[in-house]
Amino acid sequence: MIRIEVASTLAPARNLFGAAPRRSAGEPDVTTRALPWTPPPATDVQALPAGKWWDAVRAAPTVGERALKLLGDDNGAVIQDKYGTLYWLVAVGSATSWHLRQVRVLTELADECTYLGVPPNSWTTPPGTHWRVPLSVDHYLTDAWKLWGALAEADRVELGPIPQGRQTCYRCELPTDEPVIVDVQHGGSGPGRTVYACPTHALAHRRDPLAEAAAMRRARERGHTR
Repeated sequence: MIRIEVASTLAPARNLFGAAPRRSAGEPDVTTRALPWTPPPATDVQALPAGKWWDAVRAAPTVGERALKLLGDDNGAVIQDKYGTLYWLVAVGSATSWHLRQVRVLTELADECTYLGVPPNSWTTPPGTHWRVPLSVDHYLTDAWKLWGALAEADRVELGPIPQGRQTCYRCELPTDEPVIVDVQHGGSGPGRTVYACPTHALAHRRDPLAEAAAMRRARERGHTR
């Protein structure tokens, strides 16, 4: 099976080579350190295989944007598409066991080849797929552990506590493995009801911040989250 991701962003990467040495007076300025990988010359987005030079971590816009800010200077190269989806490049095999809402890891599997849409190096501004953080010697592979921490915090802030198990979205009425609590309804003298949504419909659900905070607190007290 072949799966192609038309990516918009490559995740920011850390400097793999350390700080540049200081030059003594009169010494020529050598700044042409070679990257271990660069996209092939192209005039358009190219589909390149994940799992060969790097894996890619894809995050939906809301979670991705917050993670990007949390990482700050620890970001490596980042690609962003016209939908705002972000992609970080990480070392092959460093993120295969991740389970976060609105986050997917693109890598090579035994029965599936996954491709990432990579723009030319010169495409650094929107619209369309471009390098949100340009690929350079100082911005290539992002530290997977730091990226996971930023994405986990972004997940918690943007989507709230993680409910236990698969739930059904109140809006589309389909089961979701990434449920988001959008309401906890009182049941009078009887048990209340927790309302879940898939991430897409959770973001569209209009919330009262105070009511949402109270709902999350009640959900924790009742053991609906972990």
